[in-house]
Amino acid sequence: MSLLRRAQQWGTFTQMWHIYDAKWQDPYDSAKLIAHYLKGLYKPIYHTMNLCGDQVVVINSQDIALKGNEWEMRVYFHHNTYHRGASWTKAWELHKKDPTMIMEKAVYRALGNNIPRRYHMQRLHIYYNDQIPEKIKQNIGNQIKQLRPVPQRLDHISQDDIENFPQILKLPQTYVLR
Repeated sequence: MSLLRRAQQWGTFTQMWHIYDAKWQDPYDSAKLIAHYLKGLYKPIYHTMNLCGDQVVVINSQDIALKGNEWEMRVYFHHNTYHRGASWTKAWELHKKDPTMIMEKAVYRALGNNIPRRYHMQRLHIYYNDQIPEKIKQNIGNQIKQLRPVPQRLDHISQDDIENFPQILKLPQTYVLR
């Protein structure tokens, strides 16, 4: 086998480490993308029962953004196996208790109801901020692109950029707002 073929085969069968920044991202849209990498769907050797997926590190899970009023409306079910042990927790309460739990539940749901789902979940590493252990940071070789751009805060925009921004209408200095 030639050296080029050997490198191709190694690249196909190896487990890559990907990093995904969840800041200002919807966890349920992001979960579909993360599940794609956890399952290894982009690899030519993919099969539903083949564990060829990659490791995914998710950072900044405390800064996720749910759509609309989902922080108040979305609830999560939990049962502690005792009589009357069912409870429903709102998204904001769950996020306050554990900032990684909503992202974990979203990815778990996106992986579908199949046998190797728990093995895929073992390859998911979620951190609530951008502090990653040095051991894991050394392995990361790819960055997954965010689904939507993170908006820039107005107080972080320089005064020159504000003044040079194109204006549709230039109001006179004597104009008074009512």
